[in-house]
Amino acid sequence: MQGLFSAIGFLALLAIIFVFMSIKIVRQGYNYTIEYFGRYTRTAEPGLQIIVPFFYRVGRKVNMMEQVLDIPGQEIITKDNAMISTDGVVFFQVLDAAKAAYEVSDLYVAILNLVTTNLRTVMGAMDLDETLSKRDEINARLLAVVDDATTPWGIKITRVEVKDIRPPTDIVDAMARQMKAEREKRASILEAEGARASEILHAEGQKQGQILQAEGRREAAFKDAEAREREAEAEAKATQLVSDAIAGGDAQAINYFIAQDYVKTIEAFARSPNAKTILFPVEATQLIGTLGGIGELAREAFGGDKADGGQAIAGRPPRSGS
Repeated sequence: MQGLFSAIGFLALLAIIFVFMSIKIVRQGYNYTIEYFGRYTRTAEPGLQIIVPFFYRVGRKVNMMEQVLDIPGQEIITKDNAMISTDGVVFFQVLDAAKAAYEVSDLYVAILNLVTTNLRTVMGAMDLDETLSKRDEINARLLAVVDDATTPWGIKITRVEVKDIRPPTDIVDAMARQMKAEREKRASILEAEGARASEILHAEGQKQGQILQAEGRREAAFKDAEAREREAEAEAKATQLVSDAIAGGDAQAINYFIAQDYVKTIEAFARSPNAKTILFPVEATQLIGTLGGIGELAREAFGGDKADGGQAIAGRPPRSGS
């Protein structure tokens, strides 16, 4: 009886061990390949998996997440025989765990060697200036070539990036001098263009100023001509009125013009800066007569007696009855 209990206990222990060996938990982000006596049968997805121990086993644990692989620095000779140092990085993701596990011996070493070789090929076919200025083109060409080559391995190359390109020191110095000369050239061109634009604007300003001045002079000439025309019309009208008045027997009209010219002449003498003493070569009776004529004009204007005024003659006082 005791032996029976021992056998049952042993069998129970074996069952427990068998169950524990059958349970496999696949972590998220991984796929396990299941082999039957060393031959691939299926791929276990993340979660709880039951496999028969002793006959089936986990072959490879494949990382299905996107991974990053550094490309070590290397020396590359460009098309124009310039030696440069470069390194990079490649991003990839396993899409088929079985192919990644059984189609290539060492996936990481294979990707590294493939990217390194194609990096030498792509950059070696370009000039130094192209390698420094066309990184996007280099990355795109590398991505296309490497992704096509790794398709049978069940992986997807998502990105290939060149991190750093280091030319030799003497080439860097020459490039610095070239850049300085180019910038000085551009600065000189910009200064010349600025001076040219300034001269053009200055000339345009002078031209516009001269045009405006000419227009102003023309407008002023028109105004002066119009003023002289109106003045001449007024003078002609006044002369006509005086002629009509004289023809009608009014002698005070001509006395008015004579007195006006006389006063303007005296005013001109008085304003002369060189005249300290003014001598009038006229007789006192003539001056009195002239002033008397002006007085008669004033009396006539303010309603005075016009009978005597009609007999007055410019430059001569009215006579008494003969």
